[in-house]
Amino acid sequence: MTPGEATIASATDRAESIMSEFRLDANGTGHVIGDWTTVPLGAVERSAQKARKSSPLKALDLSGLTRLDTNGALALLRLAEQAGADGLIPLQNPKPEHARLLEVVIKAHGKDKPLPEGGSAIGRVLARLGETTINQAREALELLSFVGAVTLTILGLLIRPWRMRWKPLISQIEATGLNALPIVGLLNFLIGIVIAYQAANQLSKFGAQLLTVDSVGVGVLRELAVLITAIIIAGRSGSAFTAQIGSMQVNQEIDAMRAIGLNPLEVLCAPRIMALMISLPLLVFYAGVMGILGGAVAAMFALDITMTQFAKQLQVAVSIDHFWVGIVKAPVMAMVIATIGCFQGLKVSSNAESVGRRTTQSVVQGVFFVIAIDAVFSIFFLIIGV
Repeated sequence: MTPGEATIASATDRAESIMSEFRLDANGTGHVIGDWTTVPLGAVERSAQKARKSSPLKALDLSGLTRLDTNGALALLRLAEQAGADGLIPLQNPKPEHARLLEVVIKAHGKDKPLPEGGSAIGRVLARLGETTINQAREALELLSFVGAVTLTILGLLIRPWRMRWKPLISQIEATGLNALPIVGLLNFLIGIVIAYQAANQLSKFGAQLLTVDSVGVGVLRELAVLITAIIIAGRSGSAFTAQIGSMQVNQEIDAMRAIGLNPLEVLCAPRIMALMISLPLLVFYAGVMGILGGAVAAMFALDITMTQFAKQLQVAVSIDHFWVGIVKAPVMAMVIATIGCFQGLKVSSNAESVGRRTTQSVVQGVFFVIAIDAVFSIFFLIIGV
């Protein structure tokens, strides 16, 4: 034994010729040595627990571990959890096969702290980057496959409308469209006021206050109405789709649905996607009206422009093309939001934590794709001169 290092626990099963040992150095790192399997585990675990009480344990070094089974992994997890004040202490330098077993045991017991890896810091960063990239690529392919399956399902329902579930469709139109009118209207009204005041403040420097009407009309109808509304719906309806379907997944209702011969894509996903594709264009039209109304109210107070003057200037400045540019984006955004919400809901695993995580991913991905789609449409309309 080297100076500054004390042997805290040693257990040997001579009948089986298995050596298990636990050492604690002066830095508080516990060195797990030998076989931590069922046969020799009792004695060494008791000694390790006793050692932990006499000296603080800050980390576990697993480089000397030769064999590990589930009971040994549970013992290490219990030791790491008891020694940590707010979670598991680091498990350092595990062998790949031991790391996989420990990850399974950690996840099975609800410990979401990742297992520290051996090697250099750059190596760990690159390994995590590669793992994240592979996982994201795999999920992107799954999402693309899901989009194809949902598209075929919706086309099948349009060809055979008698298979359509009309009551869920109408119910979802009410939930995603009618019930969203207050929040959509209020926010777009306020956005119209903000745009009008900001435009008036800048244009007044050039004596062109009347062009505030142009800014409000074009900005709201082409971009802001559809963008703000789609983001609201992604946070409101997209998350609701994920939570609803995810809760059914946790309760094994979707498995029961498949067992009796029902297709979840046809029963759960298609009505939600079609309902949102109907609701969002109508919401965008309503949002445009409310945004222009907010701009008119602001112009009336800030610039003394009457409603009649505002309407006449709006008719001159804004063509029907600006209106259709905003409306055309809505069904595409609606399909993306609803598809992501349903996809994340079906990806929920059998625990409540997964529902929250997938709901968060649904909102983040929905908002990201809404903005990306809006950017693509803007470039496209710029190229064709609309």
